Amino acid sequence: MAITKNTDGMDSGKVGADAATRNVSRPRPGMADMLAGEKGDFVRDLKPYLPQEMVGGSVPHVPGTEDEAVWNAASQACGTEKVHYCYSVDEKRVYYLACPSATMASNPDSWCPLAAALPGNSEYWDKETVYLYEQEGLASALRWDPETGRMQVFLGASRTILPRIQSMDANFVTINPQVADVEAWKNQNLKTEKLSRATARMLVITGMVISLIAICILFYNYIAINMIERNLAAVKSETSRASNDLMLKAYNAMQSDTIRHMVRIQEILDKLAKVDGTLVKYEVSGGSVTWEALVPPAFAQDFGQPLGLEEDGRVRVRANR
Repeated sequence: MAITKNTDGMDSGKVGADAATRNVSRPRPGMADMLAGEKGDFVRDLKPYLPQEMVGGSVPHVPGTEDEAVWNAASQACGTEKVHYCYSVDEKRVYYLACPSATMASNPDSWCPLAAALPGNSEYWDKETVYLYEQEGLASALRWDPETGRMQVFLGASRTILPRIQSMDANFVTINPQVADVEAWKNQNLKTEKLSRATARMLVITGMVISLIAICILFYNYIAINMIERNLAAVKSETSRASNDLMLKAYNAMQSDTIRHMVRIQEILDKLAKVDGTLVKYEVSGGSVTWEALVPPAFAQDFGQPLGLEEDGRVRVRANR
């Protein structure tokens, strides 16, 4: 004889006590909702609803690919890529429930209480228990085949499903949606579109922030340039003085006394030629000129300071003029 564990009433022992003390988990806005600016539109108060078409099963658990694996399995089971699904992970398996998105047309903001009985969720006890949920003449049951261990989902009219389930030799738990943790449906297409909106919104916000920073920098540079004290008169005076000094130095560097000294040498040679003298040295050092010549002894005093008698009988003289 089957033993029924009913969670509809508060007099069901342990279940009732847990329900009275435990806070029911509700869905919360995710990062995508916040980035897309749709946090205020997020619906947390989901209504329990039992779809008329629903499938369930399990696939191997590969960390990081849960959504893709469940969506692929649910799409093949429902015969369409537009599906709503929910899942849980337990003992290296992903257990899921899914239904075609078209069945949610009249109940968009809803959830399926049977999802709370998936392994790892709030209403799950063990795989020997059959989990029941009934709503508006429809009944659903979730059980595991004792021979194969495969998860089975039964869905149909209450008058046909309940007698069939109750004839099984198993324990029963009727799910109370008021105390079960809410397991929201997921939709791959809606998730992709939400991420697209979030990306577009972040691009716009980033562009606006960068533009505002650029405007602030330009405004700061404009103020800084106009507040700089301009002393153009002093700059002009310094520039003119430096230019004049440079031109004067260039003029002095280009000056040459070659012609003047050549004239002077010619004058000395003319005088020496009259007395049979010879110019042997003419030296320019800085601003002074020194020259030496050989002249007859009788004319030595006329040309400069005598230095001594040379071999040819003439006297070497030195002059500084």
